[in-house]
Amino acid sequence: MKKALSWLLTAAMALSLAACSSNTADTADESAQGGGETADPVELTVFAAASLTETLNQIAEDYKTVAPDVTLTFNFDSSGTLKTQIQEGAVCDLFISAGQKQMDQLDASADASVNTEGLDFVLEGSRIDLLENKVTLAVPDGNPKGIDSFDALAEHLEAGDILLAMGNSDVPVGQYTQKILTWYGLDEAALANAGCITYGTNVKEVTTQVSEGSVDAGIIYCTDAFSAGLTVVDEATPEMCGQVIYPAAVLNTSEHQTEAQAFLDYLSTDDAMAVFEEVGFSKP
Repeated sequence: MKKALSWLLTAAMALSLAACSSNTADTADESAQGGGETADPVELTVFAAASLTETLNQIAEDYKTVAPDVTLTFNFDSSGTLKTQIQEGAVCDLFISAGQKQMDQLDASADASVNTEGLDFVLEGSRIDLLENKVTLAVPDGNPKGIDSFDALAEHLEAGDILLAMGNSDVPVGQYTQKILTWYGLDEAALANAGCITYGTNVKEVTTQVSEGSVDAGIIYCTDAFSAGLTVVDEATPEMCGQVIYPAAVLNTSEHQTEAQAFLDYLSTDDAMAVFEEVGFSKP
């Protein structure tokens, strides 16, 4: 009886050891293949020019299949406002500006005449020129004033018989508009005092004024005109206001630089570019 019991105990121990050995081997095999492991979830905060609202929200949905563990949180506003928020310590992993000036003001490698405060927020080697946009002249439904070109706009402004919507001076679209007014020899301050110009804090506000018909025309990006379904009657040439380039960069204050760089890389892929190009953006 004792011999039988001893034999049963020995057999049970052998089976237990075999099972443990099998489980250990399976675990090792899974580890080698990456099985059972998932990346830690990461929340990326992206500061982007307001004109990117529709496209980036669409791209974010597509990116879920590429990086399911990454959550994208966007802050859309004028590039000048975003630059100030970054400078004041706001959490931001990736910055996409609608103008070079706002990025230069945060980039230690930029000319000191632009980066006057010696700010150093741009991660070295991450900055790229991501997109190009166009500055356009848009009119409300029915085009009540019959404005069909920038030349006609200038004539109406000189006559003082229209109301134009444009961006503030700290907004890239406003700065491009100022160059256009200068191109035509128009005095912005005098026109504003005469009640011929009204302002928006970002391009979306200018677009809304045109959409609502509260102004006779507005100078906005072609992408915003497309998204709002507005009629574009003319497009500014590079001679009038320069190229509209959107720089993008990972910030050196980011705690998720690898993931931010991966998303920035994705924005340059054919899949992402197809979304941008649908509304009028192009590669620089």
